Amino acid sequence: MNTDFTLDPRLAGDSVPVIELPLCSVRLMDDSRFPWLLLVPRRAAMSEIHELDEIEQERLWREIRLASDALRAVAPCDKLNLGALGNIVRQLHVHVVARREGDAAWPGPVWGSGAAEPYAAPARKRLVDALHGQLTVAVG
Repeated sequence: MNTDFTLDPRLAGDSVPVIELPLCSVRLMDDSRFPWLLLVPRRAAMSEIHELDEIEQERLWREIRLASDALRAVAPCDKLNLGALGNIVRQLHVHVVARREGDAAWPGPVWGSGAAEPYAAPARKRLVDALHGQLTVAVG
């Protein structure tokens, strides 16, 4: 692992930790309108997926699949949205967002759609615990 890795303060401020996978820190965005995970590869000074070597790119896709399955298991949805925008926060990270028809941004993107509505602490803990459990089982 790259010991120079530091999580961008904006990502840290907008999300809470769920679990550390072999490549990525998995975090829950603190916006109760959309069950939404961030996967942040623990690699310093990277902003694009193609900057990862081939093995790490494959690992990233496996971890995205695991996170997607876990999110769908605990937050049933009509569609999963994936994104690696990086227009505001340059640090490499991937969004996995559970979408429901009629949610606060449907059918548009969640980015820039109103103000975040933080989870109540008990609800956030329940969701983090459920996601953590799903991902722990998935990675064995």
